[in-house]
Amino acid sequence: MTSSSTASGASGLGPWSAIVLLAPLTVLMFAILLYPLGLTLWTSLYDGQTSGQLSGHLSLRAYAELASSTLFLKVLRNTFEIAITGTLVSLIFGYPVAMHLAAQPPRRRTACLVMVMLPFWTSILVKSFALVAVFGNQGLVNQLLGFLSGGQINLPMMFNRVGVVLGMINFLLPFMILSILGSLLALDRRLILAAETMGAGPLRIFWKIILPLSMPGVVAGVLINVTLSIGMYITPALLGGRQDMMVANLVDFYTRQTLDWTAASATAVALLAISGLLVAMLGRVRGGLSGGAA
Repeated sequence: MTSSSTASGASGLGPWSAIVLLAPLTVLMFAILLYPLGLTLWTSLYDGQTSGQLSGHLSLRAYAELASSTLFLKVLRNTFEIAITGTLVSLIFGYPVAMHLAAQPPRRRTACLVMVMLPFWTSILVKSFALVAVFGNQGLVNQLLGFLSGGQINLPMMFNRVGVVLGMINFLLPFMILSILGSLLALDRRLILAAETMGAGPLRIFWKIILPLSMPGVVAGVLINVTLSIGMYITPALLGGRQDMMVANLVDFYTRQTLDWTAASATAVALLAISGLLVAMLGRVRGGLSGGAA
């Protein structure tokens, strides 16, 4: 008996059984993912539909107009500025938290991870309104600052770029912490003990050993955060101002305000392409990490 037949007998599944089991999932994925994506791509390429008659042709006109659109380029710049800012702030706050968790015993680390995961238990819509109650003009923070300063200090932290970044940090921070924590837990502690034996101080150990060995987790966390950030819709819509529109909000603008479905589809495809590029980069980082570990 060959190894393949042994494996098939052990699993109890033949090729036809696997096809039958995967068929419902394949149909579901096609219905809710592939078909809408294909329809969006077709809408972005089809040009010339007028008066309900399909008399047009395939064209890249929507993409050409998008590339020369001042509005799209400004929104794209806003998107990357906000995404990079939120990612950097998440990295600054997330790295120390990940280091603290890595230094804890397993039982205590598990309890702390529950606290890190708490933001996932609440809808992003609810969290956005909660941030308004905390950081708004009449929120808890400004009320406290006004009380301490006699009403002289009132910081505008909502409905502007600061509000969008705060909302993103609340959503992105767990992803950054978990990515870095994975690299820190895989770090060989004997390297740190050897460095301490040779007289290296904590700062030198961090700079020469911990930081370089944790860089795969840092890069993975940065790519995950940027990928999630560029597709944000609710956070900039609720917590941002008129100058903080992102690409997802631009799609909503084209579909609800100008009713330009071709431009909306082209914008959505461009956003999908950027996200796909970032996901591919993330896959290469994880592949390199796996290869290095092997």
